[in-house]
Amino acid sequence: MESVGDELIRLAAFAEVRRQLGIRGDLSSADLRAGFDFAGERIPFVNPRRGIFKPRRLRYLLSIRTVFPREGARVWYDDQREVHQQIFKGEDVVDYAFMGTDPTAADNRWLREAMEERVPIIYFLGVAPGVYQAYLPTYIVGWDPARLMAKVAFGPQNATVLSYPETGGERRYALREVKQRLHQASFREAVIAAYQRRCAITGLPEPRLLDAAHIVADRDADLGHPVVPSGLPLSKIHHAAFDAHLIGIDADYRIHVSGRLLAQKDGPMLELLKQVHGESLRLPNRPRDYPDRERLQARFDVFRGHE
Repeated sequence: MESVGDELIRLAAFAEVRRQLGIRGDLSSADLRAGFDFAGERIPFVNPRRGIFKPRRLRYLLSIRTVFPREGARVWYDDQREVHQQIFKGEDVVDYAFMGTDPTAADNRWLREAMEERVPIIYFLGVAPGVYQAYLPTYIVGWDPARLMAKVAFGPQNATVLSYPETGGERRYALREVKQRLHQASFREAVIAAYQRRCAITGLPEPRLLDAAHIVADRDADLGHPVVPSGLPLSKIHHAAFDAHLIGIDADYRIHVSGRLLAQKDGPMLELLKQVHGESLRLPNRPRDYPDRERLQARFDVFRGHE
């Protein structure tokens, strides 16, 4: 059982993670190292050199982390994302590997103690090199020294009160939520990276102002493998106009603005939208990442139908 002081530190960590997620939607390696303030002391969220972390101030584990490998010979989003497969294939719980091969090592004991005490922790899951989604509360629900594996279950991610997932149904529901968030985050990071972190219409270079727009809804897509040619990085206003069929993009990558907008004259924001009419889309460096022409044509047909 945590002391009142330990519980307050843990809640402060959770609050800061949620605050940062609310601002940016993801966290960087620097964010994780920087940590949070508690009573004038700076406490990191992770140990940069290890995946299992317990600050000196806490009796029990605070976080676990899975790193997305940095690019090597291949562009990182070409990988088969093995780091995510346990999430997408899981039904109610997922595996988390021990540190090393000694179950009695301190890191692995922390996993066991967190399981025994039902301590809520943070799971920092890499979605791109140096970029993380944070899932909390997460719980260690199994500890297997023979397999050198712990079992992880997720609690309700948006609940105001931390709740241990007692039943399989609760765990399955929470895991579905995690899968959807992971898919969205992975898709966004891959699409924005392919376009050098710029808007495909305007070239805006601020990733925090960009969305990964789906060219067409693809409910049958394999959640674990975001497909760059099915998306476009768009500024938030251009994404909204694209979704409202006020901007269309044809299969030859030409941008069209609806007659409804072209006929209006009402200030600089409207002019910003209108001035891209007839321009060409800014394409990724690699042809294999270009927007899929078939998807573009299907979406452009819908745009024409709204004219």
